[in-house]
Amino acid sequence: MSKLLIHKGRGAVSNAAGRYEKQRSQAEDDGWGSLDVDLPPLATEIIVDASKSVITYNDSPDIPFDRSVNPYRGCEHGCVYCFARPTHAYLGYSPGLDFESRILVKPDAATLLREELGKRQYRCAPLALGTNTDPYQPLERRQRTMRDILEVLRETRHPVGIVTKSALIERDIDILAEMAGQGLASVCLSITTLDRRLARTLEPRAAAPERRLETLTRLSEAGVPVGVMVAPLIPVLTDYELEAIVSAAKRAGAISAEYILLRLPLEVADLFEEWLREHYPLKAEHVMNRVRDSRGGKVYDPSFHRRLRGEGVYADLIAQRFGLIRKKLGLERGLPPLRTDLFRKPAAGGQMSFDFFE
Repeated sequence: MSKLLIHKGRGAVSNAAGRYEKQRSQAEDDGWGSLDVDLPPLATEIIVDASKSVITYNDSPDIPFDRSVNPYRGCEHGCVYCFARPTHAYLGYSPGLDFESRILVKPDAATLLREELGKRQYRCAPLALGTNTDPYQPLERRQRTMRDILEVLRETRHPVGIVTKSALIERDIDILAEMAGQGLASVCLSITTLDRRLARTLEPRAAAPERRLETLTRLSEAGVPVGVMVAPLIPVLTDYELEAIVSAAKRAGAISAEYILLRLPLEVADLFEEWLREHYPLKAEHVMNRVRDSRGGKVYDPSFHRRLRGEGVYADLIAQRFGLIRKKLGLERGLPPLRTDLFRKPAAGGQMSFDFFE
């Protein structure tokens, strides 16, 4: 496939239909070189998400939270490896370019959150943000949905953990620092590579690697507990950077470190391999072979625990390397636990309820 067919500033190379669609389309040259022209910029389309609830619950045994909020479906960052891409197929869109250009927004997310936190049966536990798509993706700059959500969480003294690849989170340091001072907030910056050139095509609209390190420092200096998430760790392409990323994050103020081995569920496998063969054709086969080595001969294993770290000789080696660098840098303790005992339910109309004293 010609590089001229790629939309600049986007991660996926194609826009293949999702697994539920009955029809497929394919570009064909009409003999006039129609496939050899530059594609126009692909604009982002905003679609209102009419969901009636905003908290999603899970009982997965391999993740440290049981509830999350995702103010956006789809993500402008365009990370080609994003494991959330297949969720766009449920909406009738492509997990490819649609996922990063047709974004569903929840403008009333803060209102819905307030209502759910105010329900009599609600019991407080840390809320995770950034677990599926990034809450600080570029659209947030004008949507400000995340800012509204944090206002509700600050008001109700509800604990929150955030994962992001964006420097935009610095906008909300005032709220996060106040909450962190009460043991109610922590942040992880996801860093995949320190290579600017690689990052530009791998995650085209996320913050540059050095910018994320600056964000770690600014959050840390404001008193917000911060960690680094090396996610995903990509065999051959970024695995050699593991120690460098963790060390750089430590210098920037991180007090914890975690990693996730590359995950390629459903449509992501084809999208990622297509991207590899376009941008790194000489490494593509090597990368995919290592992926299969760590997934029992397949490109993906959805089993709990194995889906995050993989298995086999290669995966074990990565785990050993990570354990050694984390121990060397004193990052084994992890982020401090978030408090739940300060939570107070909101009352209708935005007035604070006092029934938590009862």
